[in-house]
Amino acid sequence: MKKSNGRIANMLLRYAPQLSVLRHVPVLSSIFSWASRRLVPPDTLIWVQIQRGPARELWIRVNPRTGQDVQQGIGEPAVQQAMQQHLSTGMTFYDLGANIGFFSLLAARIVGPTGHVVSFEADPEIAARLRENLAYNEFAHAKVEQKAVWSESTTVSFARVDFNTSPDRGLGHVSSGDEGVPQTISVQAISLDQFVLLHPAPDFIKCDVEGAEVAVFQGAGRLLREKRPTLLVEMHNVQNQRVLIEKFMQIGYACRNLDENHVLALAQ
Repeated sequence: MKKSNGRIANMLLRYAPQLSVLRHVPVLSSIFSWASRRLVPPDTLIWVQIQRGPARELWIRVNPRTGQDVQQGIGEPAVQQAMQQHLSTGMTFYDLGANIGFFSLLAARIVGPTGHVVSFEADPEIAARLRENLAYNEFAHAKVEQKAVWSESTTVSFARVDFNTSPDRGLGHVSSGDEGVPQTISVQAISLDQFVLLHPAPDFIKCDVEGAEVAVFQGAGRLLREKRPTLLVEMHNVQNQRVLIEKFMQIGYACRNLDENHVLALAQ
C-alpha cells in the first residue's frame, strides 16, 4: 500500500500543473479534491531529485502538492544565481530561515567539504526535515541550529502557520504572542554577534525570516563591521527594505535589488 501511495504521490507531483486545471471545473473540482485527499494525505512527503539548475541531482523530501518548483529547481532564480557568483569553495554560509533547506543544500554543494553551512530554522518539525535533507545528501559539513535569529539571545514566540495553509510551514515567523495564531510556540533565539563568538563567522548570509530582518541585523552590528560578509536579504515590506539599505550603506555596503523582494549587499 505504501509503494502504491508513493507512486500516486509522484504522479501528483509530476502532473500537478496540468491537474490544477481541474480545480476550476465545478463538478470535477470537488471530485478531484476528495480523491487526492484520500489517495495522498496532505502531510505526505516523498524523496525527489532536483531536476535542473545548480542544485541539480541533489535529493530533497517534498510535499507532492507544493514541491513542483523545488523539484524543478526553478524557485527564486536570482538568489540561486547570486549564490553561484558570490559563494565559493571553502567559505562559510549562514542560511537564516532555512526552511526545508533548498538553499542550504545548494550552498553545501558550492562550498564543499572544506567549507561550512549553518542553517537556522526555528520550527522544530521543519528543522528535523532540514537535518534529514542534509544527511540524505551526506553533507557532513552542514549543521542545523534549531533557533530563531534575533536582535539578542532570548526566548521568543514563534507562530507556526497552519499545515493546510503552508505544508512546509514556510510562513512561520517570530510574533508578538498576541496574534491569535493557535500554534504559537516558544523557541530559543540568538543574535549573530553572540553566535559567532563560538562558531566560524560567515562569508555569506542568506536571510529569509518573514519580516524579522531588521531585528536580525540589529544583532549583527559587530559581525558586519568586522567580518564584512556578503548579504542576500529577502525584504518583506517596504519599510524594512528602506531601514536596512540605509543601515548597510552607512557601514560601507553597496546594495542592489536582485528582484522585487531580494537585496544583495556587498562590502566595499
